[in-house]
Amino acid sequence: MRILIVKLSSLGDLIHTFPALTDAATALPQARFDWVVDRSFAVVPTWHPAVTQTWSVPLRQWRQHRQLGNIFRSVRALRGPGYDLIIDAQGLIKSAWIARLAHGPVAGYDRHSIRESVASRHYQRQYPVPRDWHAIRRIRHLFAQALGYSTPDTPPDYGLSTRHTTATSNHILLLHGASWPNKVWPTPYWVELIRLIGSDAQVLLPSYTPQEQQRAHQIVRQAGHGQVLPPLELDALYPQIAACRGIVGLDSGLAHLAAALNIPAVTLYGPTQVSLSGAIGQYQYNLQSGFACAPCLRRTCNYTGPATVHPACFAELTPAQVWRQLQHRMALRTN
Repeated sequence: MRILIVKLSSLGDLIHTFPALTDAATALPQARFDWVVDRSFAVVPTWHPAVTQTWSVPLRQWRQHRQLGNIFRSVRALRGPGYDLIIDAQGLIKSAWIARLAHGPVAGYDRHSIRESVASRHYQRQYPVPRDWHAIRRIRHLFAQALGYSTPDTPPDYGLSTRHTTATSNHILLLHGASWPNKVWPTPYWVELIRLIGSDAQVLLPSYTPQEQQRAHQIVRQAGHGQVLPPLELDALYPQIAACRGIVGLDSGLAHLAAALNIPAVTLYGPTQVSLSGAIGQYQYNLQSGFACAPCLRRTCNYTGPATVHPACFAELTPAQVWRQLQHRMALRTN
């Protein structure tokens, strides 16, 4: 049985799909799983041992450079192999369009279960999944319905155990970057957190975009110690995360990767909602802001009242609280 998964981006969404793939590979051990992914994240599906082949589509490249021909050339290759089932796990118009271009029946969420309901018109098989469930649970349930097995009543298994690396360093990684400005913890809080960590560990700050590099250097300069990592691709950053003693992150793909690898971690949620997209892992702890307007689900903060920090919803997620929770998670793993 040949199955094609369509899940294009982003990093966190791809990580959220891994448990469903693990379920499916366990229930259907003879099945072959291929994956269509955005070219920017082409390496990510290869981390799961059940993936046989990946097909990459340069969607983000098209948005930046309008190279529509590259997309058609990439998608045309999908028309070669035939699939017994194609599962659109993204539920967007663009993913439904790509799924339809492959050869085989397409399964996906019904129109009541996704934001872009018109996408469901492209599916021959449609399945209901509550929209208020966590993303991981939603995808596991979709796969189970589409492939004809019961959703396992077990914690998510990301399938990364064979790549898991136990902590080999005394590094604490601070994942200070996020795709939304509203998700970014205030710089003074990062500075204070590093000072609280003190000599207990070596602090590392990854940076990829120029804005992240600038912020990382500012944090280290003000804190008086810490190391800014050079820009690293995902496959190079993976072992850095896997070897860490602990991690503090925001609602970002890298934080979800840390949870999937069972690294002791604290993830901070201001404008986004733990119940829908909280990081899930054995040593994971999610801190949700209880601010009056949180979670607002907005990319930028429009709060105009009095506030000591920006975004205002992070005021109650203090460095002392974060450090206390991270120490507890690291102790659990050691014991």
